[in-house]
Amino acid sequence: MGNLCCCVQVDQSSVAIKETFGKFEAVLDPGCHCLPWFLGSQLAGHLSLRLQQLDVRCETKTKDNVFVNVVASIQYRALADKAGDAFYKLTNTRTQIQAYVFDVIRASVPKLNLDDVFEQKNEIAKAVEDELGKAMSAYGYEIVQTLIVDIEPDEHVKRAMNEINAAARLRVAANEKAEAEKILQIKRAEGEAESKYLSGLGIARQRQAIVDGLRDSVLGFSENVPGTSAKDVMDMVLVTQYFDTMKEISAASKSSAVFIPHGPGAIRDVATQIRDGLLQASAHK
Repeated sequence: MGNLCCCVQVDQSSVAIKETFGKFEAVLDPGCHCLPWFLGSQLAGHLSLRLQQLDVRCETKTKDNVFVNVVASIQYRALADKAGDAFYKLTNTRTQIQAYVFDVIRASVPKLNLDDVFEQKNEIAKAVEDELGKAMSAYGYEIVQTLIVDIEPDEHVKRAMNEINAAARLRVAANEKAEAEKILQIKRAEGEAESKYLSGLGIARQRQAIVDGLRDSVLGFSENVPGTSAKDVMDMVLVTQYFDTMKEISAASKSSAVFIPHGPGAIRDVATQIRDGLLQASAHK
């Protein structure tokens, strides 16, 4: 603003209050105005029309007895058509707004639990904005927007909430891990059962093939060599198998020492045991 030869300058986005002999006369818009001081005219002050912001920190208690600090951000501005009310009716605009914010927040938050405060912060901001809008319009101010920018519980409460959240996540992770291990064990057991089943089928078929082969050999030898009985042929085959087995055991480089009874009667005993087993298998077949 300049002041020269009774002229005053009002900057953009602001207005000036003109008084005559101490009485309000007019609101001066941005630009140059003549203010004859010798006629009692004077400039009482300026009023900014720019958007202003006030951050209010309010401590209150929730329904579940947790103390929290609620930070509200109030965006407001003076109305040009009510500049006289905005200039004269309030001594300290920011203090007045702060008092209304305290009143609304301390009336709303105690009705909610802590978790609900976080979930319903938009509703709290709306309540503050509505109350401020009705109250401050009488003083020439407009509430443009109200935001709840932060909700800060006590540090111990925040730590406890984090621990509860971490414990819940660990419990879910443990359940998932246990379920995965259960599935692996079930699949492993199913695989082992299937493997044993197939192995059993293979052993059964192997033994059946051995029995069938021995039977065919005995029958063929008895028919081609006159005077031999099936028992003679069987004894000869078993003796041959016995010596082949002894040879393989001795020839294997990594075989451990095997002690078995061996003597003139050992072959007869082994032959008898094998023959009895084969006959029992043939009978069950």
